[in-house]
Amino acid sequence: MEERNATAVKSHKVLLANRKSGAFCGVVDVLSFDVSEILLETEMGMLLIKGEDLHVNRLSLEKGEVDIEGRIDSLVYSEVKSAGKQAESFFGRLFK
Repeated sequence: MEERNATAVKSHKVLLANRKSGAFCGVVDVLSFDVSEILLETEMGMLLIKGEDLHVNRLSLEKGEVDIEGRIDSLVYSEVKSAGKQAESFFGRLFK
């Protein structure tokens, strides 16, 4: 019973400094990244980071931590299920 409660409470933190660097905790996976977009799967859903000259400086999936640098323009969250459908439809359209 204690294990169930421990897995139900999950932590996710975002620390954004001057729109130039970000530290993210509670990251499950990095799904994609390039200089204009980074897509993270977090404990609280999918997180799409948009900007310019984005770079992943530090990645530790064991600890669930990611540090990024660049000009950060937006952070957008979505549910894991809906983001998966959108990704499938995007890739489905791309490869048809």
